[in-house]
Amino acid sequence: MKLLLSNCGILASGEGGFEYIPRGFLGIDGKSIDYIGEKKPEGYERERDMTGTMLIPGLINAHTHTPMTLLRGVGSGLTLQEWLFDKIFPLEDRLTPEDVRAGSELALLEMLSTGTTSFTDMYMMPEETVEAVLGSGMKANICRPVQCFDENERPEDNLRIRQSLELFDRYNGAGEGRVLIDFCVHAEYTCKPRAVAYYADLLRERGGNLHIHMSETKKEHSECVERYGMTPAEWFDSLGAFGSDAFAAHCVWVTEGDMELMARRGVSAVHCPTSNMKLGSGFAPLRRMMDLGINVALGTDGAASNNNLNMLEELHLASVIHNGYACDPTAVKPAETVKMATVNGARVQRRADTGQLRVGMRADIAAIDTTAPHMTPNIDPLALLCYSAQGPDVRMTMVDGKILYEDGKFLTLDAERIISAARERALRLTGK
Repeated sequence: MKLLLSNCGILASGEGGFEYIPRGFLGIDGKSIDYIGEKKPEGYERERDMTGTMLIPGLINAHTHTPMTLLRGVGSGLTLQEWLFDKIFPLEDRLTPEDVRAGSELALLEMLSTGTTSFTDMYMMPEETVEAVLGSGMKANICRPVQCFDENERPEDNLRIRQSLELFDRYNGAGEGRVLIDFCVHAEYTCKPRAVAYYADLLRERGGNLHIHMSETKKEHSECVERYGMTPAEWFDSLGAFGSDAFAAHCVWVTEGDMELMARRGVSAVHCPTSNMKLGSGFAPLRRMMDLGINVALGTDGAASNNNLNMLEELHLASVIHNGYACDPTAVKPAETVKMATVNGARVQRRADTGQLRVGMRADIAAIDTTAPHMTPNIDPLALLCYSAQGPDVRMTMVDGKILYEDGKFLTLDAERIISAARERALRLTGK
């Protein structure tokens, strides 16, 4: 089926970066874009008038924990260590597969309605999230985080490592490639060196993609130096974890040497500004990472530390907070943050066929309403997207040429059932 989206603004990608077409046409053949231009083409079986919208590449949430939607609001006002160990971990110990499924499905609703087409997830019982994604039509990179708190445990006996490998073997490439399975070490402070070194060998053998938390707080960073005489980045590298593709969430307290190491090893960073500010973690050295050539993507983190999965809000914050911190309105430009939320996120996920509106790329698209007062006039489309657009401005979200969300309606998910189930599950867990 060939579909033509007509009379819309299009934030396309050209050789020099983003190119905006104020009134154009975007053609889709099956799962891929086969035309972008100002003249109306022939030969399309269906046509949809998209007047009043701006088409953008589907947003890519490069770091989140989707089942944590059930824990939205838990532990607010605490430091990361108090929040995680005193509030979150005890509740997570009580999670059932049904809880994880309910939280994952609720997250899919939230992300689709705010323009996200693909996300990278780190959580336990990941099979439930995989199955939710497969039923929704979205794309996701999913992993089972590895942890090891006993330095005497043989890595071969570590249940989480075994589950991680089983997940990879069972689901990598599922849904015609919509689901990819990453490898994952939760963090330096939740894993012993012996387990990481063993897991890194397995990662390299399979050519895997490694997802980690790294240098999120000053406490985490400094305590690693005290324990090992190395920063978290140096510690991971010393154990072979950076021998394959790797990406690190947060990177708030990375040093100059860490960033040079990341650039040399090709390690991407995922910036999570809302979570970092809410938990008082600090400001990642975003400008310096980009100047060193590090691929920086954008993520929301989980809904218990954000407290939403709205990538347009994350895009807005990433576009303004660093300018204020640096006292320089040119420190981070809109084109750079939009790239973080699209092209760079696709690179983190190792998806070369998405993240851009370009002929030959997959039709992973969000349509933004540009008719509201706060979206008028559209003088600078990139600035409008970064500084003005809100989650509810998303009118349509499409993945692989299939519309999954449109005008408040979910076409592949039963929103009423999902929201009801999530409320019941959250009540059981939290009493609220």
